[in-house]
Amino acid sequence: MTTGWLMLAVGDNRQHGGNDGYDDNPRYHYSWDSTVPNHARVAVGDVIALWDKRELIGVSVIHGIETGTEEKTLYFCPKCKRADFKRRSRLTPACRCNQCGALFDTPGQKTKTVTTYRSQHGRSWLRGRGLLTGAELRALCDSPSSQLSMRPFRWEKLLDLLAEFLGEEFQLELEDDERAPIPGGHKVSKVRVRVGQRAFRDRLLREQGEQCAMTGAAPAAVLEAAHLYSYAESGEHHEYGGLLLRRDVHRLFDLGQIAVEPGSGLIDIAPSLRSYPLYARLHGQPLTVQLRPEHRVWLEAHWLTKRALK
Repeated sequence: MTTGWLMLAVGDNRQHGGNDGYDDNPRYHYSWDSTVPNHARVAVGDVIALWDKRELIGVSVIHGIETGTEEKTLYFCPKCKRADFKRRSRLTPACRCNQCGALFDTPGQKTKTVTTYRSQHGRSWLRGRGLLTGAELRALCDSPSSQLSMRPFRWEKLLDLLAEFLGEEFQLELEDDERAPIPGGHKVSKVRVRVGQRAFRDRLLREQGEQCAMTGAAPAAVLEAAHLYSYAESGEHHEYGGLLLRRDVHRLFDLGQIAVEPGSGLIDIAPSLRSYPLYARLHGQPLTVQLRPEHRVWLEAHWLTKRALK
């Protein structure tokens, strides 16, 4: 069964148990060893989210784990012998023990043989800067107040949030093996990420409120930022080039089964949908939001592409 892990990656500052840190490159690999809690639970096929305490760095799926052994120097408090202490760059003494409160400049040290692990996850990497804050990530953990550098989290909820921010193109490739079943039996494929999609949606929510432009008031959770043009082709978020649409309406709009007739400015439902009362009642109705001239230009282009030229 697929497990999700929130993994702390803060460059040279990532330490555990008073050691010398780890060789991380979040885009491709993440390193840990047998001194780290949960070290043996992480497996191929697991979803990982790397963060730096402030925000999400990225998300991926582990497609391989390299293991080995090495002699590692571990440091500890000279007074209580615990490895839980903090190095202070601007204060003296240079170290403070989190357990007994002792202050010291030189920690004790010992050498220990440890098992080393390095994930390989570059194949499915999704950059996450600017998408989720540290507080939002903690809330997804089984134990939100945990201080562990590798902690279990609810990966399905994370992917739902990312899909909301990044749009319908968001998907993540899970390992297709017997230990990584995907709920519902669906196979998920790779992704092209819509950079800036969250900011685009936030702007539309500020401008238009919690309202589907075609069906009316709706909770923000079901509203998506719909581009009125092919974002896949342009890769740009044009000002006044989007409307908030309910998820099902957004999908049908992208397919051209729902459109806005340029002459009248009224909603046009394709004949194949008019047998469904939910959509049939929208046919011939005006939009529920006030359009700007730029909106009308994009909607006309959508009509010409999806309807007039078919």
